[in-house]
Amino acid sequence: MQNRTAQRTALIVGLGLMGLKFLAWWVTNSNAILTDALESIINVVAAAFGLYSIWLSAIPRDQNHPYGHGKIEFISAGFEGALILLAGLSIMAKASYNLLYPQPIAELDLGLILTAIAGAINYGLGYYLQNLGRKQHSLVLKASGAHLKSDAYSSVGLVFGLGLVILTDLPLIDNIIAILFGGVILYTGFKLVRTSIAGIMDEADDQLIREMVSALQKERRPQWIDIHNLRVIKYGATLHIDCHMTLPWYFTTQQSFQEVKAFEKVMKAHTERPVELFVHIDPCEPPENCKLCPVQNCQERQVPQEERLDWTLDNIKDNQKHRI
Repeated sequence: MQNRTAQRTALIVGLGLMGLKFLAWWVTNSNAILTDALESIINVVAAAFGLYSIWLSAIPRDQNHPYGHGKIEFISAGFEGALILLAGLSIMAKASYNLLYPQPIAELDLGLILTAIAGAINYGLGYYLQNLGRKQHSLVLKASGAHLKSDAYSSVGLVFGLGLVILTDLPLIDNIIAILFGGVILYTGFKLVRTSIAGIMDEADDQLIREMVSALQKERRPQWIDIHNLRVIKYGATLHIDCHMTLPWYFTTQQSFQEVKAFEKVMKAHTERPVELFVHIDPCEPPENCKLCPVQNCQERQVPQEERLDWTLDNIKDNQKHRI
């Protein structure tokens, strides 16, 4: 509910700022201000789709969507990024045209005031959305916040650049500024599209896995002879964790179940996000696994333990049992 309210606020504010920026462009005829106004259209469309995405991702899983609806957040971020790329290209094209065919600029002082007001509002809202997005692990809110803050930085640049136009009386600067900030907008869009594709393709989040491996190293139990093929997939705020765990071959089903529950407890204790865990149990294979096995007083041990294997980001993702 909090995420939805925040995104709805972003949509309403975006509509108001879009009108303010187009008013600033109308009174000034500045291409640099037009870049800001055109990107506001992207803000509104992206905020509307983001609101829909947050609503959809909150729907509980069903038979047709057994992993839930969280993937829509990556699609939303990709959609927003694609619109930003389109806006950046349009802005650079128009500014380049006006380098060859200049247009008069007027009322820059009023345009500067309106742009500065819009930039300040965008930064404040973007800061709030990004912080809430990190807290709630919402890619939609983080993307919206990053976009609004980027828009605010562009406004700061516009105010500075248009100030130079007033001081130098060189309208050429207006178009140069528009091209430069069109490039900034392109970069912002590219990053969002890249993040979206990474999420849809289930690209490994090495930082997240590294944190989990660190937690496992601290909380590991002797019975956990080996853990490998660890994979973490994101479905919105939910983490889906797969792995293979090697346990003593003589453990009963009940004992193995208790070890899995202990493993799940460790995973959930080191993240605020909802966790879904699937663990495949492998039996140890003497004498090979004995060389790494830390279980004391094992009646089935065939050879002494030779070394302790520390799990790392690299070796815990291997799809095979670790051996010496």
